[in-house]
Amino acid sequence: MKATPGVPSEDRGAREALVAALERLDALGMNRGSTGNLSQRAGDGMWITPTGMGAGETGADDLVWLGFDGSVRGSWRPSSEAPFHAAVYAARPDLHAVVHCHSVHATALACLRRELPAFHYMVAVAGGDSVPCVPYHLFGSEALSRAVAGAMRERDACLLANHGLVAAGATLARAMKVALEIESLAEVYLKALAVGEPARLDAAQMAEVIERFRHYGQPARSPAAPPPARA
Repeated sequence: MKATPGVPSEDRGAREALVAALERLDALGMNRGSTGNLSQRAGDGMWITPTGMGAGETGADDLVWLGFDGSVRGSWRPSSEAPFHAAVYAARPDLHAVVHCHSVHATALACLRRELPAFHYMVAVAGGDSVPCVPYHLFGSEALSRAVAGAMRERDACLLANHGLVAAGATLARAMKVALEIESLAEVYLKALAVGEPARLDAAQMAEVIERFRHYGQPARSPAAPPPARA
């Protein structure tokens, strides 16, 4: 591909990672056929999966570069959901990858038009004490883009009423982690609802979790100090 202003030239690895993530979602049953889409911020725009193509037929060269100014580069049309991907990036400069899927349990919850509340501390993986469910809007519409961007200003995930799940992160790996975790939580929540309304953690308890998450994980180890020189 020839160099184009605003389009990163050394990004083959990033595009291959997007395709691998798309294939993983399909293998896990998070998407089926051509449902769902992924994107990653790149230069003055984003790489995004093409419309109407499933994981088994999408390669790195099939991804479409869509500039934030509306310019398009690629052999195919970008996903019909590209507007809300762009809206998320505009609202959150810290986010660099967006995953949208029609995973069974998150979608079932979205079809009930219910948010995912603080029934489990891991809900905080999305950055708050709930995962909101935005009202139904036609896919690809400006109204849906505004709703998603609004919900994602203070969260890294949201449900789309009668539609599916959106998750995002500073990296593609992080966006995938959030999507998989929210799907798992939605499954547990729906099973709990079959018995009764789950107890919920209060605002103070969730604030403690969110603060703990800020420092959670394995920090890089410092290189071992060389042994002292012998006299």
